[in-house]
Amino acid sequence: MKKCVITVVGKDTVGIIAKVCTYLAETTINILDISQTIVSGYFNMMMIVDVANSTKSYNEVVSDLEKLGEGIGVSVKCQREEIFDMMHRI
Repeated sequence: MKKCVITVVGKDTVGIIAKVCTYLAETTINILDISQTIVSGYFNMMMIVDVANSTKSYNEVVSDLEKLGEGIGVSVKCQREEIFDMMHRI
């Protein structure tokens, strides 16, 4: 299993979750855990996903998600779990 952390942040609009999840399903990326909140009109979502069976390379997924985010007015970032963990260690 190869895990990645996907974060989505921006002004709340209709369809953010649907568009991100549709892309993941079409790319055979499995969602292992998901959390989302909306605070004062700002959307925040964090997902742990399994990219082991992805039909695209890691770099393609990162690029596609960034473009998808730009298209819907949010920031979408995808990081390998081990890099995310190292960046956020206390």
